[in-house]
Amino acid sequence: MFLDLDKKAPNAPAVVDNLGFSLTYGDLVGFADGFCEKAGGRTLIFILCENCAGALAGYAACLSGRIVPLMLGNGMDRRLLKALIAEYRPAFLWVPESAAEDFGYPCVLEGFGYALIKTRLEPGPLYDGLSLLLTTSGSTGSPKLVRHSYENVESIARSVAEVFGMDENERGMVSLPLQFTQGLNVASSHLYGGSVALLSTDALMKREFWAFFKAQQATSFTGVPYSYEVLDRLRFFRMDLPHLRTINQGGGRLTDALFMKCAKYAADTGRRFVATYGATETTSRMAYLPPELAPEKCGSIGVAMPCGSISLFDDGREIRDANKTGEIVYKGPNVTLGYAERSADLARGDERGGVYATGDLAWRDEDGCHYIVGRKKRFLKLYGYRIGLDETELLIKNELGVLCACTGSDKKMSIYVTEKGIERDVVRFVSAKTGIIPGAFEVVFVEQIPKNDAGKTLYEKLGK
Repeated sequence: MFLDLDKKAPNAPAVVDNLGFSLTYGDLVGFADGFCEKAGGRTLIFILCENCAGALAGYAACLSGRIVPLMLGNGMDRRLLKALIAEYRPAFLWVPESAAEDFGYPCVLEGFGYALIKTRLEPGPLYDGLSLLLTTSGSTGSPKLVRHSYENVESIARSVAEVFGMDENERGMVSLPLQFTQGLNVASSHLYGGSVALLSTDALMKREFWAFFKAQQATSFTGVPYSYEVLDRLRFFRMDLPHLRTINQGGGRLTDALFMKCAKYAADTGRRFVATYGATETTSRMAYLPPELAPEKCGSIGVAMPCGSISLFDDGREIRDANKTGEIVYKGPNVTLGYAERSADLARGDERGGVYATGDLAWRDEDGCHYIVGRKKRFLKLYGYRIGLDETELLIKNELGVLCACTGSDKKMSIYVTEKGIERDVVRFVSAKTGIIPGAFEVVFVEQIPKNDAGKTLYEKLGK
């Protein structure tokens, strides 16, 4: 069975949410049997996710019964959802009971606050190895999906459980949305390890989230850089969380100051801080920094996950020397099958062969730890100089302590900041650092940097 759910002690706790649902591993197995019987065999289902037991139980049931789910946020625009339904023609929707009547389809099963509704649509052929569909990072209603195999999901769940030492004593907070790759991986790896997955529909900054966190004696927390920026404002590092053992970060690079704050917090309190690196195209994780190295490897993503390997390439040639920059190419069983942009693509097989060129540029130190410096496509050429947008953002955040986002063209870099009155200071700073005249930069004040639910910057919305 998926994630060896049927091999766990049936009475052992598996999932607890803030809506009052507590599921054992036996509950998950029994529910999967009933769910798959109602679905009637291999087919395509859309799951409208909230961070709760119902959504996670539906996901586990689908993969246990070779039913392919597309994970979407329940809050997504209904016009975009309608377009996806029209393109991919799911046979069922698994949705919160409160939303079931909105679709006008008959309900065939209810459980844990969710309802299975039958669309009477017929999806096209499904590749035999296809297990799961997720939207690409940052997309909301785009028909472009990432196609996962069963080996993709289980191999990285096993690898993450190994790295973090997940067992029946772990109670991990799934604080990232289930429809995003890292949130789903946190849940899957805890279930693989026989741990308890804790889920809350409350936002990170709400008092109720932390009341649930404490009451459930959560042992770990996973966040993206934006999560940690919020935590810092909430004075997380002063909170009384006696059962917390591990804080984990992924989804982009922290500022140096916040990275070291996390590392120092872990060292001072006897906890672990684990920085990780991944992508939807690799079923979440590709690399992790061993926690004992965090104080001396600021900003590093560390080494490859146990199930994979990392190489650096420049113009097709592998870089074997330290301190030289190249593109990260990852190999492993968690590399996904490829993309889908239309229903017919769900019949396609493995188009990557376990290899993924990430587009991220990095260098490796003498100890084999990697440091990302930016994206291949996130560069401008200003006055003949090649300037990294990600590097510029990090410079501003580290040196000036200003939240920002950089975009632009080869004529001018646009720097969006969330503080007024610092425009000239930012221009002078960036000009001095790059050696490019001030006229090459413009600084624009915005109330906030637009982010998606996983904390990723929505660059396409800047300037609109």
